[in-house]
Amino acid sequence: MAYIKNLFDKNFLEYASYVIKDRAIPDLEDGLKPVQRRILYSLFEMDDGKFHKVANVVGHCMKYHPHGDASIGDALVVLANKELFIDKQGNFGNIFTGDQASAARYIECRVTPLAKDIFYNPKLTVMADSYDGRNKEPVIFPAKIPVVLVIGAEGIAVGMSTKILPHNIIEVLEAEKAALEGKPFTLYPDFPTGGLVDVSEYKEGNGKVLVRAKLDTSDPKRIVIRELPFGSTTESLINSIETAAKAGRIKIQSLNDFTTKQAEIEVRLARGVYSEETVNALFAFTECEQPISVNLLVIRDNFPVIVTVTELIQYHAQQLVKLLTKELELEKKELQNRLHKRVLERLFIEKQLYKVIEKLKTAEAMEKAVISDFTPFLKEVGPQGVGSEDVEHLLKIPIRRLSLYDINKTKAEMVEIQARIKEINGYLKNIVVYATGFLDNIIAKVRVNEEIGRGMRKTKVGKFDKIAIKEVVKKDQELKYDRTTGYLGTTVTGELIAAVSPFDRILTLRNNGSYTVADLPDKVFVGPDAWWIGVADKEALGDMVFTVIYQEGETGYPCIKRCVIEGWIMNKEYSLVPEGARVLHIDTRQKFTFTLHYTPKPRIKSTKETFKAQDFQIKGLKAGGVRLATREIERIDAQ
Repeated sequence: MAYIKNLFDKNFLEYASYVIKDRAIPDLEDGLKPVQRRILYSLFEMDDGKFHKVANVVGHCMKYHPHGDASIGDALVVLANKELFIDKQGNFGNIFTGDQASAARYIECRVTPLAKDIFYNPKLTVMADSYDGRNKEPVIFPAKIPVVLVIGAEGIAVGMSTKILPHNIIEVLEAEKAALEGKPFTLYPDFPTGGLVDVSEYKEGNGKVLVRAKLDTSDPKRIVIRELPFGSTTESLINSIETAAKAGRIKIQSLNDFTTKQAEIEVRLARGVYSEETVNALFAFTECEQPISVNLLVIRDNFPVIVTVTELIQYHAQQLVKLLTKELELEKKELQNRLHKRVLERLFIEKQLYKVIEKLKTAEAMEKAVISDFTPFLKEVGPQGVGSEDVEHLLKIPIRRLSLYDINKTKAEMVEIQARIKEINGYLKNIVVYATGFLDNIIAKVRVNEEIGRGMRKTKVGKFDKIAIKEVVKKDQELKYDRTTGYLGTTVTGELIAAVSPFDRILTLRNNGSYTVADLPDKVFVGPDAWWIGVADKEALGDMVFTVIYQEGETGYPCIKRCVIEGWIMNKEYSLVPEGARVLHIDTRQKFTFTLHYTPKPRIKSTKETFKAQDFQIKGLKAGGVRLATREIERIDAQ
């Protein structure tokens, strides 16, 4: 058994680790899940400037992703609909209506220049074996912006989940610039479907937001939904409105969906109902308003961690500086090597050093001779000197090139290389300024497509007034009680208790001192001659004192108990008096007087006694009552 338990624990931990790191949670550095990273890498490999069938991209990506074509195709469509890193052609579905994309063989895509600027640098990308060992795939892309904030993410792993809302790309880039310059910044979500958002509890990505549809109420007899709340489609929103209408929570005449490239749902109201009084009901009972809990969980250094929006921006600002420094240093090194080779080639040809090898027969002799002949020119060659690799490169120069060699062209090229090296040195000395310029360049490229809405904020940030559901719903039902038969409900004929709504809860205090709280009933038996029935409103009940006068079960002595009913569990029975006690009177007045009439006995002249209820202390529900007398009573009179 111990072996099986250890085996189970080991395998479960490996599975949990795999799901967390390699499937559900995005990485902090490039903001991508593994399937998204593999899709982009496949598009980089296939890129020739033309569109590719999505089916071909999926097939290519299967070399790297072990979970089948369906998961790749779905992830590609979602990523393409972000309209940042993948150009699309054909029907990729509709984020407003929720319509699915066409089959992969009918739609096409290609990688965007923006994706290349942000992700693609093969020389800095760490590669690893694919799942079957036949290919190499990127471990992580050297991303230059916080992609996870731009596109958002949602994933459920073993024991943890992530919910990251999308943000406006230009605002993210401006925040990264501010972080580079040490300036304060604030970031709030921005959704592709528009709408409104209340971020008062956003807590930098680890709280919650409240999203709303944008409603046009200019016509008093109809409401037009122009923008959707994040997470909803026109289909789900219409279904929620129809459900609310069937439940009687809102009164509508018809629903029409005119959505094309933008959402447009027309809600025509019933006779006698107007827009202003219906708006709050739409927010309260439909998907026009929804809370979204957020959790900024990412993979950092192979471990899942929760970070804030500010921490993520600051991390990427530092990463941008590091990546640009590496790129510049790599380019500088390549240019220096290229310049070194041009110097050697010029000297080798111009000084006719190649003639020294004409009579030599071995490679070793030729190498020594060439290195020796470069000795007078070492000052011109520079600190790198002349090595075996340099000699090998020179000896591979074809005869045709020797005869057609253009020294002026080489010198011009060397001047260009030296100018670029000088420029790079300037960038390295002012790397933060260079990084800011890079971000400005990305912002300019995004804004080129502002005519299609890319880069513009679509969601309006504001603060919403809290909607009390009880205030929205009309109390248009009558709660009645038949004191003789003991039935209570909206379909019962009897004494009118109160005008109620379907959301009211009813507290019933029976004649034995027990009480329950339940949903509004159509018809339910609560027993005859109940002491008190009313709406279970905690605010109202908090100010109401229940005074219970009862006889003890064993002695028959009178007792009084004053208490407040403040909390309850639905449909659970509670009692205000001890077991076996008989309730004599229950009252909800703050002040009143009552008289106890005692059973006459020999040699006792006093047969009654008067008390004031307010003279007794209010206690908790579970506290015992206060004994009023050590005599049996016949009756009680309350004034």
